[in-house]
Amino acid sequence: MHYREVIIDNEHITLKDEVETFFQKKVTEFSTLAKLDVPKKYMGKRAYVVILKD
Repeated sequence: MHYREVIIDNEHITLKDEVETFFQKKVTEFSTLAKLDVPKKYMGKRAYVVILKD
C-alpha cells in the first residue's frame, strides 16, 4: 500500500511519499513552452513539479 500526503499551509509544503530522488533545477525555454530536464532513467515515473517563488 502506498501512502501519500501533501500538506500546503501558509505557502509551505510538506510531502510524504515514497521518494526515489529529488531535483532542484531551473525551468528553461523550449520553443513556446518551458521544460525541466531530468535523466532519461526516470522516463515514465510519476513526479511532482512544485513552482517556487523567487
